[in-house]
Amino acid sequence: MRAVGFAAHRRLLDVQTLSHDCQIGADAFRQVTQPQVVGGQRVSALPFADPRTQALLSVLVLYCLLPQGFANKDVRARLALLLGLDPSAMTPGKMTYDLRRLRLHGLIERLPRTHRYRVTAEGLRTALFFTRVYLRILRPGLARITPAAPPGAPQESSLVRRGSQLARPLCVCWELCCGAPRPARRHDATALF
Repeated sequence: MRAVGFAAHRRLLDVQTLSHDCQIGADAFRQVTQPQVVGGQRVSALPFADPRTQALLSVLVLYCLLPQGFANKDVRARLALLLGLDPSAMTPGKMTYDLRRLRLHGLIERLPRTHRYRVTAEGLRTALFFTRVYLRILRPGLARITPAAPPGAPQESSLVRRGSQLARPLCVCWELCCGAPRPARRHDATALF
């Protein structure tokens, strides 16, 4: 019985260590959003708020379940649509550059003896996280705090209000994990808001 208790306690401590160590997340974010040198090759960054990066990651989410993977031409058409470009304006060279960046950052892998790619597990997690944070938190949040909305802009919806309410504890947890000052009364839920 004692061995089972120690094993359970050890697993709990491992989970708590991972969930409270923001440095792991910061390193993973930095690895994708800053230029790197991988195997002697320089790979440019995938900036978080760049529309091209967000479109690339959205396309990765679309192609994540294809067992045969995807090719340059498959991604070109979708990426052009997401960027609001004419598909003929998206050249194979530009797409090859983007696929190389994704591959060297470890988000996709080339299928052996083909010109096709597959989304890696890390690539799917990164693409989902980046696109969800950008579309569900960053854009609505910035729209809400922007002082002057253009005339005729839609008012804040109940969905955005609810998302803001749900994001508030997340922001507090982020601040607590990353060294921001703690609330005055730690166990009082109202002190968090």
